[in-house]
Amino acid sequence: MPSPADALEALEREARRSLSVWRRLTAAQLFVGSFLGLVLLGTVLLLTLPGLYTGERISAIDAIFMATSAICVTGLAVVDIATSFTPAGQAVLLLLVQLGGLGILTFTTLIILALGRRVTLRSEALVSGTEAAPQNIDPVRLLRSIVRYTLLIEAAGAVALWLAWIPELGVAGAVWPAVFHAIAAFCNAGFTVFAGGIARFAGDPTTLLILSTLVVAGGLGFLVLEELRTLPVRSPRPRLSLHSKLVLVTSASLLAGGTVLFLLFEWRNALAPFTWYERPFEALFLSVMPRSGGYNTLDYSTLTSASLFLMLVLMSIGGSPGSTAGGIKTTTVALLVALAVARLRGRLNADAFGRTIPESTIQRAIGLAVLAIALTAAAVLLLQVTELGGVPHSAAPERFWALTFETVSAFNIVGLSMGVTANLSPAGKLLLAALMFVGRVGPFTLVASMALAAARRRLHLRYATEDVVVG
Repeated sequence: MPSPADALEALEREARRSLSVWRRLTAAQLFVGSFLGLVLLGTVLLLTLPGLYTGERISAIDAIFMATSAICVTGLAVVDIATSFTPAGQAVLLLLVQLGGLGILTFTTLIILALGRRVTLRSEALVSGTEAAPQNIDPVRLLRSIVRYTLLIEAAGAVALWLAWIPELGVAGAVWPAVFHAIAAFCNAGFTVFAGGIARFAGDPTTLLILSTLVVAGGLGFLVLEELRTLPVRSPRPRLSLHSKLVLVTSASLLAGGTVLFLLFEWRNALAPFTWYERPFEALFLSVMPRSGGYNTLDYSTLTSASLFLMLVLMSIGGSPGSTAGGIKTTTVALLVALAVARLRGRLNADAFGRTIPESTIQRAIGLAVLAIALTAAAVLLLQVTELGGVPHSAAPERFWALTFETVSAFNIVGLSMGVTANLSPAGKLLLAALMFVGRVGPFTLVASMALAAARRRLHLRYATEDVVVG
């Protein structure tokens, strides 16, 4: 039998071994592991806690789907939250949304900062790379700001929604819906506690503007919000970083362009029942929500094909880095546009706002876009197989659009649906759950791993050059 001293020494060796394993984890592994742990925790809570459901407890597959959708702040649902969950169940879902939203913000914002300069996590630099992020923001202060401003913005949104909904729901009845939707909207998770969704507020400019503002604020990213907050007010020419400029210009262009196009596509169609002054607000709402918001006041099956295609594009772009939004991000699109413009002008290097963009950053953007397109295409094909099998297209032509829409929405963490989520097969639900998880952690992991590989590269080996015909 070992002596107490030998037992203590064995425990110390095991502790050192565990600490060594912890320190060897990369930022990407920590990020993926944390979200996998949250999904497992959410699944267990939904399967075991009492008093969460108005009727029977949901199945294990549905619990996995709902937990993944909440933690990844997607908003897709296989059951009606308003009728299937009790207030306690809705509160658990909202807690998972808040945990997922804050987890995304803290992890991705720190790692994005690490891509711009050497930032220590556990007293070690996890990743380093090109100077792509603002250099004047302290990471510790930023973390505090993330939590503080998340709660402040959500509280302000809840108060605004409460005031807007008092006439219809009453003083007490508007409290819980206002709190729920403020948190869900800021975290870009399109969950709702209203039966039938928020279609009851179609044409209501106040509600549409409040929800749109919360979604946009959550999708800009705290790097941008913090930099805007710290700008010197009295400076004659306050200088924003290139990152913030690209985010703000691209986001504004997408919002304005989407609004105008939806007005053109739907003026005599889905927007026809609204008055002339309500239509611009509905068009703005249509432009905001595909970029990860997830709320809808219209039946998307009634939209024109042009509008549906535009939504697929907006869903694929998503929000900005360091935010709760999904997609390939606004900065990725901006860099690809800058690269295209540079090539058309015969320039070797891409630039924007008087700054040359590092080639390594351009390559990461290209890699992320290519991977996203490939994964989306593969997922669309798989979902068509699991849900339609050998059914001829002529027998269910509308299902192709609906399933494609569902796949793009899941992978880009949007939460919009054409009404087929609850009717998916178990295989289809698990596929979308996996897609939401990959769409949430995959792009980040790819960018972080590419930056880490570039930072650790020691051999500069280059093979002989041989050209390839393109076009």
